Amino acid sequence: MSRTHSNIVDRKLEHIRICLEKSVEMPTTTWFEEITLIHKALPEVDLDDIETSVEFLGKKLSAPIIVSSMTGGHEISRNINKAIAKVVEDLGLGMGVGSQRAAIENPELEYTFKIVREEAPSALIMGNIGCSQLLRDDFIHIARRAVNMIDADALLVHLNPLQEIIQPEGDKKFHGLTDRLRELTSAMTTPIIVKEVGCGISMEVAKILEKCGVYAIDISGAGGTSFAAIEKYRRKEDELMAAIAETFTTWGIPTALSLCEVRYATSLPLIASGGIRTGVDIAKAIALGADITGIALPVLRAYYSKGEEGVRLLLIRLIEELKICMLLLGVREVKELKRIPLVFSQKFRNYLQQRGIVYTDEVRRRGGYC
Repeated sequence: MSRTHSNIVDRKLEHIRICLEKSVEMPTTTWFEEITLIHKALPEVDLDDIETSVEFLGKKLSAPIIVSSMTGGHEISRNINKAIAKVVEDLGLGMGVGSQRAAIENPELEYTFKIVREEAPSALIMGNIGCSQLLRDDFIHIARRAVNMIDADALLVHLNPLQEIIQPEGDKKFHGLTDRLRELTSAMTTPIIVKEVGCGISMEVAKILEKCGVYAIDISGAGGTSFAAIEKYRRKEDELMAAIAETFTTWGIPTALSLCEVRYATSLPLIASGGIRTGVDIAKAIALGADITGIALPVLRAYYSKGEEGVRLLLIRLIEELKICMLLLGVREVKELKRIPLVFSQKFRNYLQQRGIVYTDEVRRRGGYC
């Protein structure tokens, strides 16, 4: 393995270690707590009658939940991916793999990703490349290799400018990404989904992405894992860069606000991720206009706590919490969440007003299955 390939793998393992050992969640919140769901004391629905299933990318999910992209490129990553894939296959959910760059540059590492499709032959599986790969001359070839490697149902292209800037190995060039993304969507038959990695997406960027021809957007808002915090711990020996990373640990658009921004700007299918921790968070995200939700850090920690069974218990808990929340709101199907009354705090309403967002019920109901 070349030094470059080795450095990529080492960095991914270091990210995992830091996520397990350090406080990497943003001190600021997702703003979901600024939204009140109205309890229905007479729900007129039985728990057994509640249906949490949805359809996304032509596949039925038992609940609007996927495991967001995390890892790959090492034997340890393979074991994590294997466990998650087995669980999502059994539960009828979906998952995205971590950045496939290491395996694209070193085919000997492909097995750490291929295990996902082997363990989850019918699940929704999404490949993953970074925006920096789009600036390479062979970016179409890279994208196709990522898809073919795991027989992916879609390809995630992650936007992570903050992470790239503050990590020493990061790419510092971003000019031309929009044109390359437009070329990619034109050349690929596989749906392209653009995602952030914890800083959120604004309505202005969402409009650009829609014009580029992307299939869906994963907002990955602020309030969950902070990659600036991860880099702060990685660069603790570099006092200057550690201080800079610390400055940006709260950078980004909170998940609930990013979701409103993007749903107001576009009718594209949306994945809400970034600090999703409970079934109530999931219900609020769907009610705001998301089609499905993504969760990552709690899954990683569940795996390291109790292995495959820990992942299974976590995802089952989220599904059960969603069902209970739906019952307490008096809805039988997930799509009905987009019609329930919501109460925004004054702070939340002030933000929407200043951004010129009129968040009507019609806006909330935009998306994939409503």
